[in-house]
Amino acid sequence: MNRGRLAATLGSWRAALRIARREARRARRRTALVLAMIALPVLGLSFAAASYDMAGLTRAEQVDRRLGDADAELRWGDLSPIVQDAWGEGSWPVEGDPVPRSRPATTDELRALLPAGTRLTRLRRWVPFEVRINAKSVSFDARAVDLTDPISRPLATLREGRRPTRPDEIAVSRAALRRLGVRLDAPVRTVEGTTYRVVGVVEFPDNLGEVVALRPELPPGPLGVGDESWLVDLPGPLDGALVDRLNARGVLVAARNPLPGREEIGTGPDLPDAEETGNVVLVGGLGLLEVVLLVGPAFAVGVRRRRRDLALVAVAGGDAAHLRRIVLADGVVLGAGGAVVGLLLGTGAALAGRPLVEQYLLQQRFGAYRVFPAALAAIAVVAVLAGVLAALAPAWAAARQDVVAGLAGRREPPRPRRRWLVLGALLTVAGAAVAAFGATRTAPTGVLAGVVLGELGLVFCTPTLIGVLARAGRLLPLAPRLALRDASRNRSSAAPAISAVMAAVAGSVALGVYVASDDARQRAAWQPGLPPGHVLLQRTDGRTTGTLPTAGEVAERVLAVLPGATVVPVAAAECARPATPEDYCVATAVRPPEQRCPYDPVDPGRAPARTDPRCVRPFRDPSDLYLPALVDDGTGLPALTGAPAGEVAAARRTLQAGGVVVTDPRHLVDGRVRVEVSHRTLAPTAAGTLPGYVLRGGLPVDRLILSPAAAATLGLAAAPLGYLVDTADPPTDRQRDRLAAELSAVAPLAVQVSAAGPPSDQRPLLLLLAGAAGVITLGAAAVATGLAAAEGRRDLSTLAAVGADPRVRRMLSLCQAGVIAGLGSVLGILAGLGSAAIILVSLNRRYAQSWPVEPPYPLVVPGSTLTVLVVVPVVAMVGAALLTRSRLPVERRLD
Repeated sequence: MNRGRLAATLGSWRAALRIARREARRARRRTALVLAMIALPVLGLSFAAASYDMAGLTRAEQVDRRLGDADAELRWGDLSPIVQDAWGEGSWPVEGDPVPRSRPATTDELRALLPAGTRLTRLRRWVPFEVRINAKSVSFDARAVDLTDPISRPLATLREGRRPTRPDEIAVSRAALRRLGVRLDAPVRTVEGTTYRVVGVVEFPDNLGEVVALRPELPPGPLGVGDESWLVDLPGPLDGALVDRLNARGVLVAARNPLPGREEIGTGPDLPDAEETGNVVLVGGLGLLEVVLLVGPAFAVGVRRRRRDLALVAVAGGDAAHLRRIVLADGVVLGAGGAVVGLLLGTGAALAGRPLVEQYLLQQRFGAYRVFPAALAAIAVVAVLAGVLAALAPAWAAARQDVVAGLAGRREPPRPRRRWLVLGALLTVAGAAVAAFGATRTAPTGVLAGVVLGELGLVFCTPTLIGVLARAGRLLPLAPRLALRDASRNRSSAAPAISAVMAAVAGSVALGVYVASDDARQRAAWQPGLPPGHVLLQRTDGRTTGTLPTAGEVAERVLAVLPGATVVPVAAAECARPATPEDYCVATAVRPPEQRCPYDPVDPGRAPARTDPRCVRPFRDPSDLYLPALVDDGTGLPALTGAPAGEVAAARRTLQAGGVVVTDPRHLVDGRVRVEVSHRTLAPTAAGTLPGYVLRGGLPVDRLILSPAAAATLGLAAAPLGYLVDTADPPTDRQRDRLAAELSAVAPLAVQVSAAGPPSDQRPLLLLLAGAAGVITLGAAAVATGLAAAEGRRDLSTLAAVGADPRVRRMLSLCQAGVIAGLGSVLGILAGLGSAAIILVSLNRRYAQSWPVEPPYPLVVPGSTLTVLVVVPVVAMVGAALLTRSRLPVERRLD
């Protein structure tokens, strides 16, 4: 391009921008509409970008929160020499394996390694702190730190009261104070029986939730070696010789500056994950497409209202490129305006709403006030790009319009172009193929890429579909016929609005169907470990800490909460004589060698395994409660298995005779079961063939129950595990909390209830997806209906002149909204169902070739989603009718 041509191009762009600025001032309502639709997503993105930048702490801010006013933080967790990184975030032994300390270091031991005059204070960033509130045990995030020491005082800010000075005093955060339901100077009693007095309200910047600050002298709970650190204030600078001396003793050092001579781990820029980046780009592309489709009708209407002005430009010597630039300049001006408005509002909201985000969203204080300039610039560029893309189709239409028709003010009926229909069909087929391929490879990026291509294809097909429906609407009454005719004549504005509704509804339906199908698959694959509603009371302390109370004592407290329940003790099979303190035994029932599956789950030769009857698993693994091999005399069989009474009686006789009970019939050979016992250590494995019985009824879970005699034969002993509670009805959450409170007085027992299905509930997510699609549907219908009403004012005047009923205008607005919202919703539902079906069928084909065989995805259409998406077009139609004035305008034409 030579210099003269470049100057001409720049000059034409300057003129086009001046014209666009003038047009924006003249059509203020349309300008405000476009600015709002562009500025809203920009506002949200800029708010997120600025908040993200403030939430990300710099290295100096991280060090200040970690060290307070100290020079360094020391962790003494090893006895062997270590090598550490420059910031004290990791270490490894100089040679061989690390030798951990067997006990925590004392203050005197650590002081002996430091220069004279060093001040230090101990810090534990997590200690157990549990209290009972309304008969329910509640755990708090507790820290043991001396907040009166000048070194550690900056770690927390005092908000009210004073800092703890005695071992029986604590300070809490505001959230913890509200949860405890007490005031300052009130006592708080833990579940262990220790009483503390709340003397102050403090705030830790890294956690604004429920936090308790204790004194470091006597923190509750066992003290582990890696649980504590020391903040030190040195009399001089932290030199390399001191760090070498500390590392030689196994002490990890974290300082305010990187330690010299140490490697900095992870200091370079973090490279984004390719798959995650692809997903973000595709989701962002979908959002950009939605904005373009929503804004496009406004530009199309603007071009139609400026037909005469554009025709005059052509008469004055302007070519097609000049006309395109004039319309594209509208996109540049309004996109830039929306970007400026959105950036100002978004960053202002992020700065003003920072305390709310800190407290209620992230629950931690941000760093310094700052914005994200690079991200804000990228957001502004995308906003301008959205405006230009929204004006692109109207710009091409303006460049192709007939000059004579434009000067005369005549409308030209759009000429259908078959190439767009062919391109749309090809993109739709390609998108379906890409989505199916991505599903078979479990590649979310491929699935998203296929969805994007499919939606683009449907967008290109929409104008042709509108023309077909308009020709078919000749048999309809006046109002719907006019609505379809207007949509067909103004496809440049109707098609983007319908496509916007379709894209939103299709995404909502596809995600809703997948979520509902996945939820149904999980429910079908759910296998409770106990009969649903039964309760397992499992001890939470180690088995070496003491004996459990008798079943009678536990039953007395259980019956106070669950009348009619039955309590039986349950014991696991463990080594009678462990080889080492770390040794444990595992007892399993095994099949004869000729009946065992010869394939390993990771064996690449999986095709024969899917058809080999030896590899078919009759049971699924428990989904909630897992129990090992148990030792029982038959008392716990009803609560454990829920089997019929006749089978339980026969199984009890087998156990009383010294046998075993199994639930897998393949383990029983000639009335006997082979049981093998393996050790964690290299101790020899024991095995034995014992009399057995198969429980064929009851819970379909692979279970092994040994009699006390059989356990002794195999070198095993019964280790109390807890209690089983056979309930008449499943306990409620309130009964569960009451039961835990009752049992806490006699033994440390966790209350676990076996559920009939997974606890997840996807209804809120489904309603959220449908609601988001509904909002876009209402917005697109409102925008398109308003623009159509403004564009069709001459037709309404004609109807008034020939004596049409004033109610026709309301009915016409209702039908116009119905065309946009109804057609878009129908297309979106069909596209969403088709996309979900392709993805689920592809996943099922992949699972059908796997081994072990995975359960397939059922095709479940969520009724709540479809109900919302069917009701929303009706609401849009009714709203359009109610908000439209019934008086028909009568305009006087001057010739």
